[in-house]
Amino acid sequence: MRILKRLHPLDWLACGLLLCGLALVAAGVLPSEAAESAMKRIGPLLVFLATVIVMAELTGKAEVFDAVAAWVARAGRGSYAALFGLCVLFASVVTITLNLDTTAVLLTPVMLALAARVGIAAVPLAMTTVWLSNTASLLLPVSNLTNLLAANRVALSPLEMAATMWAPQLAAVLVTMACLWGFYWRRGRRGAGSYTPPAPPRPADPVLFRVCAVTCAAFLLALLVAEVPLWAASLTAAVVVVAAFAVRRREVLRPSLVPWRLLVLVPGMFLVVEAVNIHGLHELLTATIGSDGGLLGMLRSAGVGAGLSNVLNNLPVYLAGESAVPVGSQDQLLALLIGTNVGPVVTPWASLATLLWFERCRWHGTSIPLGRFVGTGLVLSVTATLAATATLAAV
Repeated sequence: MRILKRLHPLDWLACGLLLCGLALVAAGVLPSEAAESAMKRIGPLLVFLATVIVMAELTGKAEVFDAVAAWVARAGRGSYAALFGLCVLFASVVTITLNLDTTAVLLTPVMLALAARVGIAAVPLAMTTVWLSNTASLLLPVSNLTNLLAANRVALSPLEMAATMWAPQLAAVLVTMACLWGFYWRRGRRGAGSYTPPAPPRPADPVLFRVCAVTCAAFLLALLVAEVPLWAASLTAAVVVVAAFAVRRREVLRPSLVPWRLLVLVPGMFLVVEAVNIHGLHELLTATIGSDGGLLGMLRSAGVGAGLSNVLNNLPVYLAGESAVPVGSQDQLLALLIGTNVGPVVTPWASLATLLWFERCRWHGTSIPLGRFVGTGLVLSVTATLAATATLAAV
């Protein structure tokens, strides 16, 4: 009974979705072959989510994030405007060159640690991470898991994709900056005119600090220069970090490090959406998206992607939407990608990055007002999706 009282509303949602998905399979509403195919496709994703969160948890306990946060704060020299620019640049570069989920897991603790070290409000820094982890994920295939899912259909090399999406990406980031400053960073919201840069940090265990820092750097480097799957890189990094803590601080290793909620939520979400897609969603998407490859058709594709992503989740929505886009209509497909990448910033479950971000904020003890999150996210979703899609059409 005590365990049930401690469950978060998202825990209930995760369990409900999984039970619903399993019931759909058992009842034959979702054919077992389709369910098996969906589980095989998301298997590597689940391994990545579990291992990268464990790595991030332990790296945070080794005070690596505190050190990075202090460097960012010291580089800002007490100016909020400079700090804002550094945080936007940092979050955008990490998302573009690595992966939005990596940004949510690794950069969110940096931002929250920065707020604690400098003594400033945590919410503006946290919102910078979650918004840019989504809106800055258009440029490269590795930037977003939806981009990887779209790789075969889009048929663009990384350089070709960057050449096609640089202008929409810039538009999305600029709109995000405007919303961040207006809603969270301006003087009336942050509550101070300047801040005092902190002193250089001194980790309690220098050995653990160095091992975790080098492991994180190697993980990020492997994603950049080596053609290794995300799950393999994160699993290897997690094993190294866990081994280091087993030697130096064994008491820290506990089952709660594993993100059980996400591991329950994701399979259930894919099963439910796959069942809905088979029984009518595909036809609805086909009729809604249409076959117009012009600006109106692109806006329709992007709007459908953004809207449904906030109702369901961007990964299964992209897969369902992709099958509804006419073959050969690359502009509509890229517009759908904009909608499912830039648009999912309204609801907590709209993207895995946002779910990961909520996990990090909850672990840190940072409270995010849900009403304000939804309201400001709705403004960003509409304006950034429109700006990026219109820019894509223009160029």
